[in-house]
Amino acid sequence: MNLPNRITLARIFMIPLMLVFLLFDFEWWSHELTLGSYSLSVNHLIAAVLFIIAASTDGIDGHIARKRNLVTNLGKLLDPLADKLLVAAALISLVALDKVNGWVVVIIISREFAVTGLREIALLEGSVIAASNWGKAKTITQIIAISALLLNNFPFEWIGFPFADIMIWLATIITVYSGIDYFVKNKHVLNFSKM
Repeated sequence: MNLPNRITLARIFMIPLMLVFLLFDFEWWSHELTLGSYSLSVNHLIAAVLFIIAASTDGIDGHIARKRNLVTNLGKLLDPLADKLLVAAALISLVALDKVNGWVVVIIISREFAVTGLREIALLEGSVIAASNWGKAKTITQIIAISALLLNNFPFEWIGFPFADIMIWLATIITVYSGIDYFVKNKHVLNFSKM
């Protein structure tokens, strides 16, 4: 197994570890860190750091794979799967922690399923749908929003600026728009006359 695929697998294996720190409340790691009016439990800080590290490996594995000519079918399968698992796991956990509305998460995850389905149909037709700029913007805004929510809006909480809330709204809007963009630009893939 090559280096990019190992990095992608490491990202997948970080997901359950992140969930343990987010969702299990063991007394020895649930102490609060407090800076003025801001507070965050140690376990949530560790979960946020794990999420940020895992999310940052996404660009690294792809860059190494392309630069060293190590692109594999396994990597093409694992990389988007790892991204979707990481984002979905974090968002569902944030719903459980009452930090984000469930309907927002349903919209974001539904878009992921829809675009993945479109890509699968395109593959069956012999074509590949490349990531668009809107798709990349979607990923970036989702990662920033989730990170801000995991960190309890740090450091913006000190000045009373709802950065995390704004980012999750922006991520949702861009997620919906990017999904529509994929379907509009690739409507030829959905040839209903063959169905």
